[in-house]
Amino acid sequence: MKRVALLFPGQGSQTPGMGKALNDAFPEVQELYQQADSLLGKQLSELMFEGPEEQLTETENAQPALLLSGIAVQKLLSGEGVQPVMAAGHSLGEYSALVAAGAMSFDEALPLVATRGRLMEEAFPKGKGTMAAVLGMSQEAIEQTLEQINNDHVVDIANLNCPGQIVISGSQEGVDTAVDLLKENGAKRVLPLNVSGPFHSRLMTTANEQFAKELEAIHFQDANIPVYANVTASPETDKNRIKDLLLRQMYSPVRFDESIRLMMDENIDAFVEVGNGKVLSGLVRKINRKAKTFAVQDPDSLNAFLTWYREDS
Repeated sequence: MKRVALLFPGQGSQTPGMGKALNDAFPEVQELYQQADSLLGKQLSELMFEGPEEQLTETENAQPALLLSGIAVQKLLSGEGVQPVMAAGHSLGEYSALVAAGAMSFDEALPLVATRGRLMEEAFPKGKGTMAAVLGMSQEAIEQTLEQINNDHVVDIANLNCPGQIVISGSQEGVDTAVDLLKENGAKRVLPLNVSGPFHSRLMTTANEQFAKELEAIHFQDANIPVYANVTASPETDKNRIKDLLLRQMYSPVRFDESIRLMMDENIDAFVEVGNGKVLSGLVRKINRKAKTFAVQDPDSLNAFLTWYREDS
């Protein structure tokens, strides 16, 4: 049996039309989308299929949309006998990974991430916080640069994505100041991200305090397969440990690069990005260009992966 790891994308991978091809092709996916609409009390599926993009991109909508599209693909894979040996998710994607691993139920997770998105939107005034991707600069050099401004502004490292790609997060004024200083200090490029807040920074602490109350109501189970946690990059299966790490996730850096390297040490035959987009597949190849990746998001990509999976090793 081939050893595959499932990867679930985070916010930013949402696009109008997401999930529609699978919804049209598979009755079980259609049923899951209808269930999601009922759980949320709104037509999320219609928003995913048709947009408008601006509304879909709102954090409160994007987060459940990405969880739903990822779990739809995971259920199809499971129905075809695909048994992953581990999973990971990028930021919001960690919740999808935990559902796939049996640590959380879909029925509880979907409304939870919608609430998570709303709290993150409300935590900091819209337009007052942002994020930016720093290309071609080491973590140490970025940290040294941020130290120069952190007496006046809050700017933190938010995502450690792959070699040469690190995301910073903080107040709009702080990130603007950091962008200029990072360029002066040797960054190849610094790209503003189209996000609505300073996610994975200290400015999310208030939202996290409110979110902790929501997490208390969730019935966690031990995971069936290891899920590599954003906060520690370590494989986790214990339900109490998983819950504790989720409490820290919102304001802590996403250690994606490190997680993938540790997963590669476990002799993974392929990384399978499920849900929407190919962002994580691209990051994996930047971490190790020899890594085999698939991005499953429609019937064609599903069939391509299943053909490979069923071939003799």
